[in-house]
Amino acid sequence: MPQSAFIMYEEEYREITAILEKLLREANAKCVYLVDKDGQLIAASGETKDIDSTSLASLTAGNIAATGGLAKLIGEKEFSILFHEGERDNIHISVVGQRVILVVIFDKRSSIGLVRLRVKKACEDLNKSIQKLLGKMEAGAEKETILQEITDDDIERLFQ
Repeated sequence: MPQSAFIMYEEEYREITAILEKLLREANAKCVYLVDKDGQLIAASGETKDIDSTSLASLTAGNIAATGGLAKLIGEKEFSILFHEGERDNIHISVVGQRVILVVIFDKRSSIGLVRLRVKKACEDLNKSIQKLLGKMEAGAEKETILQEITDDDIERLFQ
């Protein structure tokens, strides 16, 4: 079943950004991104100016989708954590709540062990914020349904 796009509310955006900034500091990372599974950037923190965040978001979502295909081939539901090691920088990718993707880019100032430890806590906090956001989106959709039931004739009768 396809998932609907996020409607970001200010309170949850601030919560999510604060979680990313805390993770950035505690993991000693270069930058942190939160992306939805459709490849849309939700939030970012850190040294992001030299990175094309649109491309990073879409390629990360594609990476998760491709890896999901590999997982199914061997009988797994999905691989929730991916790690790519480079000469200078490393990327740690985590699926959060089967809904969003957390991307942490770090270098030699940090370690994979520290990043994994800090990501675990951040994922718990992000999942709570995402669930809260989804609840608000659902409540907003119900309000829209009620408003859609009101016709122009109803409004005319109201003002007569």
